[in-house]
Amino acid sequence: MGRRFRDFTGRGALAALLLMAALGAPAAPPAPADTDLAVQARDAWVKRDRKRLAALADAAREQNHALAGWVDYFELNARLSEARQAELDAFYARYAGSYVEDRLRNDWLLELGRRRDWANFRHDHAAYLMRDDREVACYALLADHVAGNKISVDTARSAWMAQKDGDDGCQQLASALVDAGLFKPDTLWAKARLATEQGRPRAARQAIALLAAKPLDQKLAELQDNAGRYLTRKARTSPRAEAELTALALARVAANDPAQAGDLLNEKWNKLPAELQAWLWVQIGRQSALRLQDDALPAFERAAKLAPDLAWTDDALAWNARAALRAKAPAVALRAIERLSSSEQREPAWLYWRARATRQQGDVPAARAQLASLATTPLNYFGRLAAEDLGLPTPLPPAPLPLTAEERRAARSHPGLMRALQLINLGLRSEGVREWNFSLRGMNDRALLAAAQEACDREVWDRCINTSERTRVEIDITQRYPTPHRPELMREAQAAGLDPAYVYGLIRQESRFVLDARSHVGAAGLMQVMPATAKWTAKKVGINYNAELMHDRDFNLRIGTNYLKLVLDRFEGAQALAAAAYNAGPNRPARWRDGPVIDAAIWAENIPFNETRDYVRKVLLGGAVYAQVLGLPATSLRERLGASVGPAGARAADVSDVPPPAAGEAAP
Repeated sequence: MGRRFRDFTGRGALAALLLMAALGAPAAPPAPADTDLAVQARDAWVKRDRKRLAALADAAREQNHALAGWVDYFELNARLSEARQAELDAFYARYAGSYVEDRLRNDWLLELGRRRDWANFRHDHAAYLMRDDREVACYALLADHVAGNKISVDTARSAWMAQKDGDDGCQQLASALVDAGLFKPDTLWAKARLATEQGRPRAARQAIALLAAKPLDQKLAELQDNAGRYLTRKARTSPRAEAELTALALARVAANDPAQAGDLLNEKWNKLPAELQAWLWVQIGRQSALRLQDDALPAFERAAKLAPDLAWTDDALAWNARAALRAKAPAVALRAIERLSSSEQREPAWLYWRARATRQQGDVPAARAQLASLATTPLNYFGRLAAEDLGLPTPLPPAPLPLTAEERRAARSHPGLMRALQLINLGLRSEGVREWNFSLRGMNDRALLAAAQEACDREVWDRCINTSERTRVEIDITQRYPTPHRPELMREAQAAGLDPAYVYGLIRQESRFVLDARSHVGAAGLMQVMPATAKWTAKKVGINYNAELMHDRDFNLRIGTNYLKLVLDRFEGAQALAAAAYNAGPNRPARWRDGPVIDAAIWAENIPFNETRDYVRKVLLGGAVYAQVLGLPATSLRERLGASVGPAGARAADVSDVPPPAAGEAAP
């Protein structure tokens, strides 16, 4: 179990923390006897028990409670719809510069936006630091517009398009700009198409509602309810609004059956405007690519020919590029990559695949130069692949200079970091993580290393790793890739016949070594195994199963490593496939391996789920790095990926009886 913090009790806990920091000793968060008020406040906030919250806030202030700001936050947040600006100003003054000040300011800005109180909104927004709430961003643009200030229509359009959930702020912004004649119907239809592409029917309905045409609202509801019936009974190719609705209906068909949508578009709806047909072929291509089907590229090609100037989303272009890589069509992959947004093109993934496609095109010098620039970051999955492609070594970065006593004291005396650790120690992990991350703003590498070390020393491993990963130049590999529970993990991995570095890479990604981690679906412990899967594994390998032991370190490691070994064996030792199975369930990668034999890195790039694709990259990179950290052989990322992936060999067993470790199975 993780190390417990030293206890402090009574109303002088905060003073004790600061005294310990001044002496250079670790400042221990207060004991539950003192900080239970914060837990009680969180529970009362969930229940919206205002009377209880008021009493707790009074008690916290009387005691000069170390987490009084959080108790006050819960109390005021619970009655925000009735609050007055003066109360908020008093709160800001009491907790100036803290996370709860900015957190409540964010909440209050949303409330002011809903009230249409633009004067107070603009005043508060000027002091808002996080600037990470998209709805607040829309309200800010609307506030400027209402005040008569000229706003950038492109900025407003981008904000509205980026907002996926159709909230009040962005909807009101769009409505105001429609009324002002700044948003035209083509913009509204573009949003409806984007929302449909993203599978967000509510946002599509809100966009169409701005056209103020009730028949269109009703028809959109009908086609969203049953696209096939709408196409049979009511769809038309003109006027333009009817054509747009028909395209939305066909896109919904494509989401379920791209081949059927292609047949309908060819045989019945080929009189739609060319740009709508092109958009539909993009959707058909994207859905085919997600299903790893060979007809994805012809669909993308038809779209390009029908409307060469049509703007595609980055997601569609990425799937065009992936389908081209899978089909060994480097010229097509390059064209797709070069059409990505500039920010997306700078991502290591596309820098790498651009270099690979360039090399396949025959321009070896250019490809080598592109790979060389990427190979300078071997702690990145694609950076390491690039280095290995060039035959370059991938040593661990040199250790930074030891932290000074003053640097350690600065971290230990940082109020936000200390509050965060208190919250996490109390079980208020979500609040603690947010306070911690807010406190890291503006820190340089040395300050980040000191903060990370504070978390490492307290065995708060997720903050240790995530904080250390923020450094740009000075890299402490012992923070980024720590080895907690080393004797126990080595023992269980070896007993199961697994590479310990692979297990470490998987646990680092699964739970960040948080012993009591629990996912929203009930997966538990270091290796995040579902109870039903643990029970199945225990029966398979002859372990006595006890549900109460799922958070016991040794039991969880034993169950998790044995499950991973069973999955790895089913996939003939392929680490990439086994990692994908551990994240998405065994049946999916069993389907994804069907088709031609392809380069393993290209196979991994074509994993249809963003989360699983990223998971596989990080687990395999983690395995390669941990092999170096542990002093084990076989550090090559390429070895872990394997040379190629293709249909199951004769020795591969059926995986249909193997349960997923966490969530249930579903398409694709």
